[in-house]
Amino acid sequence: MAVTQDKTMEKLISLTKRRGYIFQSSEIYGGINSCYDYGPLGIEMKKNIKELWWKSMIYERDDIEGIDASILMHPRVWEASGHVEGFTDPMIDCKQCKTRFRADQVDTSKPCPVCGSKNSFTEARLFNLMFKTFMGPVEDSASIVYLRPETAQGIYVNFQNVKEAARRKLPFGIAQIGKAFRNEITPGNFTFRTREFEQMEMQYFVRPEEDEKWFEYWKEKRMSWYQRLGMRQEKLRFHEHGPNELAHYAKKAFDIEYQFPFGWNEIEGIHNRTDFDLGRHKEYSGKDLQYFDDQTKERFIPYIIETSIGCDRVLLTCLIDAYTEEEERVVLKLAPAIAPIKVAVFPLVKRDGMDKIAMEITNNLRGDYRVFYDEAGSVGRRYRRQDEAGTPFCVTVDSDTLNDKTVTVRNRDSMEQVRIKIDELKKFLAEKLKPR
Repeated sequence: MAVTQDKTMEKLISLTKRRGYIFQSSEIYGGINSCYDYGPLGIEMKKNIKELWWKSMIYERDDIEGIDASILMHPRVWEASGHVEGFTDPMIDCKQCKTRFRADQVDTSKPCPVCGSKNSFTEARLFNLMFKTFMGPVEDSASIVYLRPETAQGIYVNFQNVKEAARRKLPFGIAQIGKAFRNEITPGNFTFRTREFEQMEMQYFVRPEEDEKWFEYWKEKRMSWYQRLGMRQEKLRFHEHGPNELAHYAKKAFDIEYQFPFGWNEIEGIHNRTDFDLGRHKEYSGKDLQYFDDQTKERFIPYIIETSIGCDRVLLTCLIDAYTEEEERVVLKLAPAIAPIKVAVFPLVKRDGMDKIAMEITNNLRGDYRVFYDEAGSVGRRYRRQDEAGTPFCVTVDSDTLNDKTVTVRNRDSMEQVRIKIDELKKFLAEKLKPR
């Protein structure tokens, strides 16, 4: 049965390091807070998640274009977006242990939750979450640039470029996957909140009078996408932003939340951003970002329906959702579409040519799938290693293979084993691993 106790995160973090999913950044130097590296399996799973999102946004539709905007942008972009002035959190420090907290997450009338000191908090002060750096040889106010805190602004400033180059008419969308950076005061919960992360965002441009229709469309469309990741539907829900939660640009907003071991938390946001973004960039840049409808001869600034998802956070969610402890094993029941290794191939023993046949099968499957060959240890132990890694199928070459050219194929989730002829193996796996 699935693990529900408080130690789930501790066990999962241990597994991700042991199996090569996620490592602490700069670990040999003691690590750096809230920064992580993806290992051999982690980078494969992350790539699979991004490809599945890109496929659903770009390849399966005819109304969305992709871009890859620069991380460094003109500083006026962030003035127009409101990030320079308004992208701040109030923070306080404990004078004794020097721990920093967001002011809205600590009761200052109580002792410090880290060191227990009483009446030790500083006054709250505003803290901008953007990383600031300099472009060029001189570090002065004229050379200040920022690491982008979101990828969306790169889409907005390219609205006209994409519309004209792709000859698009409303409604249409622009999608992007890319790194973003936020100098979070209190990052935590492993990779759930980090200072460097990867976003998958899509901005859908619509006529103002059609905004509610498209908002509802994308709200349901995005929730259904998580079925393709294999997530349990009972662990997902919508959370509507109340009047006090709405961002300054939003007319309406819903989060898709997942029930983590540390509570319900957001994994994706769907926002009706109205004409705020294009209107602000029109004002600050002096460029006309209106849309001209050649049918009605109207000019107007489109409304934007945004879907914004953190790839790192979704990867963590998938790992948590898949983590299962059974009586004799720990298994990651990942959907085949996102599993890093699709197939593992073993010779039962390294003799009588079994290893040679197993290697031939491995080489034949490579190019179609990420395949892992293993001949070390008992076959039971090899199965357990692949269960922890989340590999959907294991193929074993044994003595019967030498006689009838069949192999044992073991299913990760059910542990059922079937005999398949070697020349039918590709067809069998293609059907079982086909993206849903």
